[in-house]
Amino acid sequence: MAENSKSDRPRSNLFQNIKQRITGARDQLATTRARQQFRVPEPDEYPASPITQAEDFTPERPPAGPVELISRPIRTGFLLTLGVGLALAVYLLVSSNVQLLVWILAAIFITLGLDPIVTKIQSWGAPRGVGVAAAVVILIGIVTIFISTLIPVIVEQTTEFAQILPTVVSDFIASDFFRAIDDEFDVATVITTEVNKFVSDTTNITTLLGGILGFGTAVVNVGFSVLIVVVLTLYFLASLPTIKQWLYRLAPRSRRERLEYLSEKITGSVGHYIVGQTIVATLNGIVAFIAVSIAGLQYAALLALIAGFMAFIPLVGAVTGGVIITLLALFAGWQSALIFAIIYFLYLQIEAYVISPRIMQRAVAIPGALAVIGVIAGGSLLGVLGALMAIPVVAGFLVLVREVYVPYQDMR
Repeated sequence: MAENSKSDRPRSNLFQNIKQRITGARDQLATTRARQQFRVPEPDEYPASPITQAEDFTPERPPAGPVELISRPIRTGFLLTLGVGLALAVYLLVSSNVQLLVWILAAIFITLGLDPIVTKIQSWGAPRGVGVAAAVVILIGIVTIFISTLIPVIVEQTTEFAQILPTVVSDFIASDFFRAIDDEFDVATVITTEVNKFVSDTTNITTLLGGILGFGTAVVNVGFSVLIVVVLTLYFLASLPTIKQWLYRLAPRSRRERLEYLSEKITGSVGHYIVGQTIVATLNGIVAFIAVSIAGLQYAALLALIAGFMAFIPLVGAVTGGVIITLLALFAGWQSALIFAIIYFLYLQIEAYVISPRIMQRAVAIPGALAVIGVIAGGSLLGVLGALMAIPVVAGFLVLVREVYVPYQDMR
């Protein structure tokens, strides 16, 4: 019995140790659970996501493309049809009113030429109405002097030239120069044959009479056109600031100041060019009159008018006028033609290197190639008027390139 009690004592001690350890582990686990209680986090404790960080989340709309156009075919077709219709209407309007557009362009051209005079008078403290009246008086005075002085002389000399033209032709045919050409190419026989053929055909006579009648009609139409252009010029000149301000208001407010700056620069350069070209053409006509008088040629006023009018055409006008007068001077002898050519073309060199740069210094400098292309294009579109307006249009285009396109490219 004693041995059994001794063997049970270690076993009971072992169970007590195991029980104590289990109790200790259970107490420790209970303590840990008490410390780690589950708590629902507050909304602001959640981790921020890319969507909740953005204040306003608006999905980007894909750019308009073929899918969007196809998705609205009715609207797209209507807009395309409307655009084509408007383009066709503009084309028909322009094609049926070409003469009106020519009058408007001519009036704008003259208005821009007179506007520097009005602006100069305004800078002296006078109202614009006074400046417009002064410009109109100057214009009417120039036209009156031209009509009262040059027109009678031109009519008289033209009539005299027409009367002596047969004699001039006969003298030219009897000259040694023509005889040499006739001996080589038999020119007299060809001319006589063609003249007889023309006179014998009654259709040519009818055509000639119709041409004379058409010339009279053309003179009346030119007079009416001049009257319309003068009236439009007066209206444009009087209301030019109002027209500009109305056009500026069509642009967004943020760009009106820039638009006004560009507009004033373009119109200013064009106006100074027109004034300068008028002065140069006037000097050209005066020098041509002096050269014709020194050369001993008749019809000095008529020839000077041709030279002055041709000088309005940029680059080639003055040279062309000089060549025409030189060829006409050959009828009076090669010596007279040579004297005129020396005086006139020497003046053209002085004009090109001394006079024109000083007069045109406030206008836009235009490269020679662009000037030639502009004159050819303008002459092809609108004839003489297009050639006259070509350089101002090219000048305005260059201002836009230098003030808008080049700075934009520099900022990129």
